[in-house]
Amino acid sequence: MANRCSRGSEPGTWGWRLAAGGWPRTQRALLVAGFASFALTVSAQQSDRARTEALAARAGERLQALQREADRLASEERTVLGDLQKLEVDRQLKAAQLKQTDAEVAKVSAELDGLNARLATLQDADAASRPELRARLVELYKLGEARYLRVLLSTPDLRRVGEATRTVAALARLDRERVARHQQTLADLTSTRQTLEERARRLSKVRADEEKAQAALDRAAAARNALVRDIDKKRDLNAELAGELQAAQQKLQLALRDANANPEPRNPEPATLNPLPIKPFKGDLDWPTTGTVRGRFGRGSRANGIEIDTEDGAYARAVHDGLVAFAGPFGGFGNLVIVDHGGQSFSLYGDLLELAVKKGARVDRGQLVGSAGATPSGVPGLYFELRIDGQPVDPLQWLRKR
Repeated sequence: MANRCSRGSEPGTWGWRLAAGGWPRTQRALLVAGFASFALTVSAQQSDRARTEALAARAGERLQALQREADRLASEERTVLGDLQKLEVDRQLKAAQLKQTDAEVAKVSAELDGLNARLATLQDADAASRPELRARLVELYKLGEARYLRVLLSTPDLRRVGEATRTVAALARLDRERVARHQQTLADLTSTRQTLEERARRLSKVRADEEKAQAALDRAAAARNALVRDIDKKRDLNAELAGELQAAQQKLQLALRDANANPEPRNPEPATLNPLPIKPFKGDLDWPTTGTVRGRFGRGSRANGIEIDTEDGAYARAVHDGLVAFAGPFGGFGNLVIVDHGGQSFSLYGDLLELAVKKGARVDRGQLVGSAGATPSGVPGLYFELRIDGQPVDPLQWLRKR
């Protein structure tokens, strides 16, 4: 019989003494308690290691997402800078066109001023000579051909008749030519002025259009410069958040390395704040519950958060890892849970029907914190608030788009 006993049942071994009652009852109880404590410590360490690995993996995934966002912002900035270069070329061309148009407008204006001055001089000369010319033309009209006959008859010397005839004809021709030239000159100048005025009107319209186009180009350039500044701010923020996340990831990796280097179980440490900062996860946080948004941020009596219309008893889950800073009734919010995410960042879950966590407990992302109850209006829902750096922010800018 003794030969068939296993090694653990052989006399002198712990297993044999426990089985055979070879140790006193008190020692056996202490030994069992030690085994239980040892098992709990190992289990806690395995749980902590699994959680640390999960956090490190989540940090790595978010870093990849931030890198993709950084690449997208860099590509967008290159595109905007290319647009700015094109706009600058267009602005220079438009400025040159406007300068040329201004020169043409100045030239036409000078020509119009000279033409108006010449017209004024001719009109003054015409006004001065018009009485004499009018009198002679009237007299010529009254006498008709008889006037020339009288001139001929008044010539005593017949030898001078031909000369007088030629003189009278020359005077009449000169009068007609003078009138014709004057009228033609006035007509030409008037036509030229009309042409210049029409050209000036066209140039004025062209200049107005060019000024509008240049103003539009200036506005477009200003908008793209503002966009570049905004992209630069986003890139700086992206780099800052990535740096914070990398630092947290390095700490997690060091913790994993230490755990691998020291496999011996140790006493579990008290819960500490979340090792992953919440800021790098802006726009990537899970929703605390299902349903649609009924109350918006900045509106209503509880403007610091949002109200999510959901079913009575629907699960409310933590949006990020952290420590429960408060869990219990709170005036105006029913049953309330506040999770501290570190760095003066908190998430609040109000109007809860039941609480699933207690103050001081460590919660993981997605862990149940309670169930939705009735809002002040009497309908089922969940109040959710997010504070970053101690200030309320619009949760819709931090939760994942859906």
